[in-house]
Amino acid sequence: MPLIGTKYFGPAECAPDLVFQFPLGLPGFEQEREFVFLDRPETHPLLYMQSVSNPGLCFILLPILAADPHYRLTWLAEDKATLQLDPAKEPEIGKDILCAGVLCAADESRPAPTVNLLAPIVLNLHNRTGMQVIQSESGYSHRHPLFVPQEAATC
Repeated sequence: MPLIGTKYFGPAECAPDLVFQFPLGLPGFEQEREFVFLDRPETHPLLYMQSVSNPGLCFILLPILAADPHYRLTWLAEDKATLQLDPAKEPEIGKDILCAGVLCAADESRPAPTVNLLAPIVLNLHNRTGMQVIQSESGYSHRHPLFVPQEAATC
């Protein structure tokens, strides 16, 4: 099986039937068009979206329903066309598509990790096509808190 180099995981299997095509690239990474998804059981449910051509480019993803069990994906006709989805049918998350948010680590501007619900990565599981689908009218944030802080218990 062909291997690709990765900065964080060493050599990774990259069979042609495991590669997802991103015809539009990603915002800020338009030249990156091929990704594989690495699953590490010890960090489940996280997924790692590894560039095939750039060993140093790997996004950490969280399945969207793990971040928000009530998440609603809204579609533009051109998004469904790019993913080659039936325009008359609502695709089912987990069956027809995978929908995941990109994680951002905590830093000086973010005291806790966040997940991007505003622009999830959406994959057509039937033809291995993907894109980032921007939810401009949704009210979702690109800095959705990963953990909801628990209020301190009073005595």
